[in-house]
Amino acid sequence: MPVKRQSRSVSPRRPAGGARSWSHARAGLALGLGAALLGAEPASAQLSGDGFLFSPPPVTLSIRAGYDRALASSDIFSLSTQQLTLGRGSFSAPSVAVDLGVRVAPRLDVVAGVSFSPSNARSESRDFVGTDDLPIRQSTEFRRVPVTLGLKGYLVPRGRSIGRFAWVPTRFAPYVGAGGGVMWHRFRQTGEFVDFETLDVFPDDYLTSGWTRTAHAMAGVEFSVGARTSLTTEGRYTWANAEMSDDFRQFDRIDLSGLAATAGLAFRF
Repeated sequence: MPVKRQSRSVSPRRPAGGARSWSHARAGLALGLGAALLGAEPASAQLSGDGFLFSPPPVTLSIRAGYDRALASSDIFSLSTQQLTLGRGSFSAPSVAVDLGVRVAPRLDVVAGVSFSPSNARSESRDFVGTDDLPIRQSTEFRRVPVTLGLKGYLVPRGRSIGRFAWVPTRFAPYVGAGGGVMWHRFRQTGEFVDFETLDVFPDDYLTSGWTRTAHAMAGVEFSVGARTSLTTEGRYTWANAEMSDDFRQFDRIDLSGLAATAGLAFRF
């Protein structure tokens, strides 16, 4: 019986080792992609703040805002509150602070900082009015800018290492610290004033300003919200006083001390 040949296309035969080579190539490619993905995952986690870093961060930048209550205990403030419609709180003001901490030990940073607290209060003479029955008005400006260097010690470890390549920040890290430096200040009163000998009203501008030494103590808490970011709150007591200029030569040293409460963000680098 005749046999019908089935037509089909013909291709060259592959060497026997080609299939194995192709399988090896695909396996190598898969392994390479897997290694790349595994290598990229920690870097991605570090950049996105997924809870860990590769190592303890050496630098922390803190930016805070709050309120600085001036003690205002020297005689220039006493006279101002007696003669003018001012109170002790008139010399207190909102405050902005920036600190840069450099890690020198697992629980210790060297911290450089600066803050700014400006107040400006309007007032009138308590006991006198002008002959035109109008108030005798003044403006009192009080500014303090401490520039400091100090030490900041954490009461608990700031984080823990997991294996060799991951560092996780502690959720809750209280700290204390102290330091010192210099403070620039300005106290200025402008407007109308009363000559108590002649009872004349005269305009004038009184100013004292300059630099003086300062010291401070602080305590606060950092609450981690990510690998590189923390919420931070701090209380700081500052001591300072300074000689007054010739405009206030009859007064003792001006009190520049105060108690500041601030809150903000800390960034780890």
